[in-house]
Amino acid sequence: MEVLLFLIPLSFVFAGSGLLAFVWATKSGQFLDMKSPAERLVFEDFKDYLGEDKK
Repeated sequence: MEVLLFLIPLSFVFAGSGLLAFVWATKSGQFLDMKSPAERLVFEDFKDYLGEDKK
């Protein structure tokens, strides 16, 4: 039973850090473009697909 006094606060710390990481990822724009990473695998030259100049 005494181990629960250690494990329960530790689980709250892990859950809080996961929540903070998720909030940081959404605020920094990690989830804004969900389409193009999948299309980069399909198209050989992705910049041609988007109509951008080759550099």
